[in-house]
This record gives sequence, C-alpha cells and structure tokens, in this order.
Amino acid sequence: MPADATPSDQRVLVLPVTRRDGEVTHQLLVRAGVACVLCADLPMLAAEIPQGVGAMMLTEAALVRPEMPALLAALRGQPAWSDVPVVVLIRANEVPQAAVRVLETLNNVTVLDRPVTARSMVSAIQSALRDRRKQYRIRDQLLQQARAEKALMLADQRKDEFLATLAHELRNPLAPIRAGLHILSKGASGDERTQRLHQIMERQMGQMVKLIDELLEVSRISTGKLVLRKERADMRAVVNLAIEGSQPMIDAANHSLQVQMFDEPVWVFGDPSRLAQVVSNLVNNAAKYTPNGGRIRVELSRQGSDALVSVEDSGVGIPDNMIDHVFEMFTQVNRTLDRSQGGLGIGLSLVRRLMELHDGSVEAQSGGPDCGSKFTIRLPVCADDEAMEMPHPSMALTASINKHIRVLIVDDNTDAADTLAMLLEAHGHQTRRAYSAPAGILAAAEFQPEAVFCDIEMAGMKGYEVASRLRGDPRHASAVLVAVTGRGSDEDKRRSLGAGFDLHLTKPISYEAVQQALVRL
Repeated sequence: MPADATPSDQRVLVLPVTRRDGEVTHQLLVRAGVACVLCADLPMLAAEIPQGVGAMMLTEAALVRPEMPALLAALRGQPAWSDVPVVVLIRANEVPQAAVRVLETLNNVTVLDRPVTARSMVSAIQSALRDRRKQYRIRDQLLQQARAEKALMLADQRKDEFLATLAHELRNPLAPIRAGLHILSKGASGDERTQRLHQIMERQMGQMVKLIDELLEVSRISTGKLVLRKERADMRAVVNLAIEGSQPMIDAANHSLQVQMFDEPVWVFGDPSRLAQVVSNLVNNAAKYTPNGGRIRVELSRQGSDALVSVEDSGVGIPDNMIDHVFEMFTQVNRTLDRSQGGLGIGLSLVRRLMELHDGSVEAQSGGPDCGSKFTIRLPVCADDEAMEMPHPSMALTASINKHIRVLIVDDNTDAADTLAMLLEAHGHQTRRAYSAPAGILAAAEFQPEAVFCDIEMAGMKGYEVASRLRGDPRHASAVLVAVTGRGSDEDKRRSLGAGFDLHLTKPISYEAVQQALVRL
C-alpha cells in the first residue's frame, strides 16, 4: 500500500441488483481480503467516493438510471492522477443502447458477462485494486514533488529576504562613506598622491556598491537572467580598473606585471563593471596559480572587428585533459595546490557566461603542467564612426547647483544623516537633521523644507508614515520628498511612490543623484 494510502482508499463500492446479490458479493470479497461497502442506490455510491474508493462494481441496470449523470459528474471531478476503476456486470443480450453510451464515457472500465463466477469477479476486482494502487503511487509522487517545490519556494523566498536585508544593512554604512568621500574631494589639496588615493577610493566604492547590488541577483545569475548595464566603454579603462583591483594580489606574490595597450580608445558595447570583473578574474587566477616571483602579461589588442584581452602567466599550467573543462562550474585545475588562495571554482564559469552575454567568447591555452597558461577574451568593437561624447550637465541641473535650498534630512542613522547634511552644506544648501520619524515631522513644521530626504527603515515609525503625513499637510505640498533606503527592488520603489515620495534613491546615494532630485524644485 502506498505510504499515504488509507483503508478507505482500498474500499470497493458495490451497487448490487438485489439485496441477496449484495450479501453474496460482500461475503466473497471479504473472504478475499477486500474491504467492501454495499450501496443502496447511485446517490449513495456517488456520496461515498470522496470518502475513499479503490474500485466500483455495478450492473448494466444502474447505467440507465436517472441518477447516473450525477455519478459520471463525480468521476469527472477526480484529480488528474485519479481514474477510479469500474467493474460492470452485464447480460450480453440485455444491454440497452443508453447503457452502451455510458460505458463509452468511462475511461477505466472492465466488463464482465453475468452470470459471472466468483473467481472471475474476485480476480477482476483484485486487478482493479492493483491498478488503483499504481494511481496512489503516482499521487504520492506528485504530493512529494509538490511538497519539495513548496519547500524550495519557501527557501528561495527566505534567501531573497535574507539577501535584501543583508544588502540593506551593507548599504547603510556605505552611505556616510560615500558622502564623506565627496566632502573630502571638495577640500582636497593639490597633492597628486592624495588625489590618486581619493580616485581609487571612489572607484572601489562604486565597485562595492555594484557588488552589493549583485547580492539581490544571485537567483538571476543561477537562472541565466543576469542584468547587464550596457554602455559604450573603453576597454583600456576596463583593463585598468581590473588591474587596479587585482594589484594587491599581484604585489603580495611578488609577481612582475607587464601591460600592453593601445594609445587610442578601443570602444565596445557592454557593462564596464562586468567586463572589469571578467578581466580581474583572469588576472586573479594568473596570480593565484603562479608561484611567487612569476610573470603575468596583460595585452589589449584588436583583430578585425573584435577587441581581444589576453592574460598570460608563467604558472602551473593546465593539463591537456582539463583544457575543455576549466570553464565548468566548480572546476579547479589543481585541488591540491599548497596555497591558501584556492576558491570554489566558479570564477572561470562566470567569465564564460558573462562573455556570452556580451556576444563574446573566452578560450584557454596551455603547454601543459608547469608551462603557464593564457586566457583570451574576445568581443565585438563599436563602429569607429559613432561619436563618443561625454554627457554635459543640463541647464536645469547646473541651475540647481547654484540654488540654495532648505533640505530636511530624516534618518535614525546619525552618521548617514550628518554626512549627507555636511555634503549639502558644502554646496551651499541649508539643512536640518532629525534622527527619528516623529522628530522629522516636528522639524518639517518648524523648518518648512523645500526638500526632504527621508530614510524608510527607521525604528518605530517608518518613512512611509512620514511621507503620508507630510503630504497631508498643505504647508508641504510643494516640497520634494525623496525616499533614501538600502532597499531597491521594484516593489520597494512602488511602495515609496504610493506613500507620497517623489523619488526613491538606494543607499549609498551619490551627490549626482542628490542634484537630480533637487532639479525638481
């Protein structure tokens, strides 16, 4: 019996012609170990079906009764896995045409001529029950599959909730860091070393923000739904960004690095951050699998209408039997490598998938163990005649830079509120800070701000309530309300706009985003 089957699932529902026929049938089936329920009429038979049924047995006389359509309707209402076996006893020469039509509508029917021997009847019923047990096994498999799918959906939902919370918590401390960097840039001295350090920190901050955003796209990566932010990009800048991120690893292993690039831009259409991730993964691999003091060479070149970036090293090399497998998920060329830098073996798999998303490719070459390796990525270049111009600030944006605005900042993260206020004040704006939602509402009444930057995830009262109350006050009808939060899903943005906010910005916000918000005034 299937795991979830019950005794009622094995019952045979019998509709006899006479009471005596029913008693005899009942005795025969019970003697054969079959549970049997005698039904007085068709309505009773139909009513017993939901309580559990292994098979049904009736005669041709029942097929033409007025209540038969109700029984047929009950059979049609079975689950997809269910097809109750029906055993029909008929007198061959006494079957009306109406009964034949009913028989034709039954999917799982066995017809026995009567009078029928006890052995034939019991054998037919036992065969019907075996068929029914197969159906129950299918049912059990479907139930197990449904439970597994539900568990997976729940786990996936919890994963998404965890990643959203993690991204939110990681974005919060980045907000004051980004604002602080912008403030420092305004007062930075002309010292070249200081300026370079600041540029590096700004670029790496941007990379970190994108990496945090990717936390919310893990499921998209695993299902091939990775979102690319494509634009025209100079591969020279991509390579420089990648090497900048890999330089500490190269220096730690005392490798010599040679970089060869064009003097002129090499334009491609792609996601600069993802392309830098591709090159960085290849350079990191070269540094990881090359003994200390080795050589790494990175070259940007063109071949016809394609841009090529090759990363060559003097490292451990790749065995011939592994060349075709290095781009597979969780593949590591040397699992026993005596280094602490070994990873999970997903970097090269991501490289291949990212290149495919850019209509490009990647290939590996090696002379074998201890002969080094060379990885080359290839992607199409943009047409040379396409003009490449840097965007210029609009007149409205330039005007907003010179206009002094009253701005209220509501955030229970005091560092975030203080640095955003300092950033705005450094550009000549007047600010007021409130470190809770109720304090923000009171400050708005006193300060009469032209713009409000309000956090969403505050203790006690949420930012949605702040926006709703400010929108309900005619004194703040013209104020620009900006939601500032670590959550950036489409649903979060819709909820912010529904609460009364004009804009939804995801932490850490840049001053350019702040300026775009103030343009609305």
